[in-house]
Amino acid sequence: MRMTSLNISLPEPLKAYVESKVMAGDYGTPSEFVRELIRRDKQMRLRGLESELLVALRSGDIELSERDLSSKRLVSALQNKLGKRRRRKPGA
Repeated sequence: MRMTSLNISLPEPLKAYVESKVMAGDYGTPSEFVRELIRRDKQMRLRGLESELLVALRSGDIELSERDLSSKRLVSALQNKLGKRRRRKPGA
C-alpha cells in the first residue's frame, strides 16, 4: 500500500506517552502506534454498526433484501451472524 504523510500536533504529555510506547518496544515508530489506534477505532465502529443493524433486523423495524444491499458478502455475513446468535439463544 502506498504511504502518505499526516502531520499532527500533540500536547507534550501525549507525545511523551507515544514515545514511551515506542521506547518500550511496543511499537517500532510513532506512526505504527497511530496506525494501530486508527485500525482499532475502525474495527470498534464497524462492530457497533453491525450490532445496531442486527438489532434492527431482529426487531423487524427494518427489512432488507439482497437487492437492497450492494454486497453479497455483507448479506452472507449478516445471515451467518444471525444464525449463530439464534443457535446460542434457544427460542430467539
